[in-house]
Amino acid sequence: MIRTPRSPRLSSLALALAAVALPLAAQAHKAWLLPSSTVVSGETPWVGVDAAISNSLYYPDHFPMPLQSLAITAPDGSKAVAQNPHTGKYRSVFDVELNQTGTWRIASVNSGLFASWEENGQPRRWRGSEETLGKEVPKDAKNLQITRSAGRVETFVTSGEPSTGALQPTGSGLELVPVTHPNDLFAGEAARFRLLIDGQPAAGVEVTVVPGATRYRDSQDEFAAKTDADGQFSVTWPAAGMYWLTASLQDDKAAPPASARRASYTATLEVLPQ
Repeated sequence: MIRTPRSPRLSSLALALAAVALPLAAQAHKAWLLPSSTVVSGETPWVGVDAAISNSLYYPDHFPMPLQSLAITAPDGSKAVAQNPHTGKYRSVFDVELNQTGTWRIASVNSGLFASWEENGQPRRWRGSEETLGKEVPKDAKNLQITRSAGRVETFVTSGEPSTGALQPTGSGLELVPVTHPNDLFAGEAARFRLLIDGQPAAGVEVTVVPGATRYRDSQDEFAAKTDADGQFSVTWPAAGMYWLTASLQDDKAAPPASARRASYTATLEVLPQ
């Protein structure tokens, strides 16, 4: 729909979601999903997940992540539903019943179109789906620019033996394909991953990694890697703990009706001691 004045809460939500797609250097707020455990065992185990957009990792101090775009993938590739969802002032929470053995992918996935144009000498903005674009944005609008946007924030949890069924790419947006299993990461060891954009290798993309607990440090202590021609990159973990891994890109290789695309990817990963 065409943008109109909104309540303070909705305006903050729009700003928070927009921040998810920006590179780390351009934004202070970080979106994340934090599971109560990344490796569990038991007959019918559960995990609780915190979801927030915050200044500090992993301390909810800014805005709760909306839960409307959750995408939970079970080890066999089927879709699961979050249990006991709740959104508070600074964070959202939900539970996942791990009723299958193997690795689960827990994500918040957003996609859509953004349009800007000039009307009667005034700038106009629109955000919505491809289905509503033709109804709400004039085709002959002056200086019309359309951007296709996609964002994914996720984490991984393994119940029992690790598996790869839930780790298969969807072919949409910026996605991480683990070469090293995401629940098999250890301090001092190198892990390899691959980034895809719309199913193709995402070459030359900078990946930023930030250790958690930034609330208790004077600096971010971030470090970076860069994808090769096949989209692969390597990370050597300096210490055990939770890590925030993020990447983004913008280019002109969008599918019509867009002329540009913008994509972001973020993951929470746990690194275990040797």
